Amino acid sequence: MTTTPIGAAARPETATAMLDVRGLKKVYEGRGRTVEAVRDLTFTVGSGELVCIVGPSGAGKTTLLRCIAGLLDCTSGEVVLEGEKVTGPPPGMAVVFQEYGRSLFPWMTVRQNVELPLKEKKVPKAERRRLVQEALEAVGLSEAQDAHPFQLSGGMQQRVAIARAVAYEPHLLLMDEPFAAVDAQTRADLEDLVRSLWKRLGVTVLFVTHDIDEAVYLGRRVIVLSSSPTVVLEEVTVDLPDERDQLTTRSLPRFAELRGHVYELVQQAKSGHRPAS
Repeated sequence: MTTTPIGAAARPETATAMLDVRGLKKVYEGRGRTVEAVRDLTFTVGSGELVCIVGPSGAGKTTLLRCIAGLLDCTSGEVVLEGEKVTGPPPGMAVVFQEYGRSLFPWMTVRQNVELPLKEKKVPKAERRRLVQEALEAVGLSEAQDAHPFQLSGGMQQRVAIARAVAYEPHLLLMDEPFAAVDAQTRADLEDLVRSLWKRLGVTVLFVTHDIDEAVYLGRRVIVLSSSPTVVLEEVTVDLPDERDQLTTRSLPRFAELRGHVYELVQQAKSGHRPAS
C-alpha cells in the first residue's frame, strides 16, 4: 500500500466537486455582543467521497453543518452544492442529526416516519413504497416497519433516521455526530452501516464527529478544525485499505499513526494553535 505522509493535505480523488465551501464566515450578533464563530473555512468534498470533520468542543462544527444545510445564513463566503449556491435547504441534501429521538414522530410508525419526506417531495405512492422498503431493508429494519419509535432501542431509532435520509435519495448526506448517544457496540455497528450504505449507494457523505477514532475509521479524509473563530487547521489523508472492519482496521499500525496525528492536531487546536497565514 502506498502511504501518504501524515499531515499531507489531500484533494478528492475525483475532479467532480459535490460541495464547495468558500471562505465561509459566521458571526452571531445579539444582546450587545458580537461572536465570531467561524472565521474562514474553505474546503471541497468530491462526488462520492466520505469526509469527516473533527475539532475541539465549541469549534463551530454544528454551525458549519447548519450553514451547509441552508439552515443558517452565512455572514460572508458561500456554500456551493453541485454548482449551485446554497441559499436554503437544497433538494439534493439530507441531514441526520444527533438527537434522533426528536427527529422521529412518536405517533407515526417506522414506515410512516421514513415515508414522510417523500410525501412532501410529492413522490408517487408506488415509488414511495418501493423507496421506503428498500431503505428499511438496507438498515436491517424491514421487520420493524409497523413499530413505533418508542418501541425501539436507541440504535434502532437512529437506523430509522438513517433510513429516512437514504430513502430521500440525497446526493449529499450530512451527519451531525449521529452516534454520540448510543453505546459503544451499537456505535460500531452503525459506523459499519454508514460505510456499507456509502459504498453501495455512491452517496457523498460529510460526517461531523467529536470521536477521533470514528473519524479515522470512517473517512477518506479528516478535516481538522481550529478552535473558534474557526479555520481549517489541516486536512489529513486517511490512506487505510478501502475494505475496513472494526477489529482488523483498528489494529493496523497505520490506524494508530493516523489517530495519533489527528489527536495531536485537536490538542493543538485546544491550545489555540492556528495555521500560519
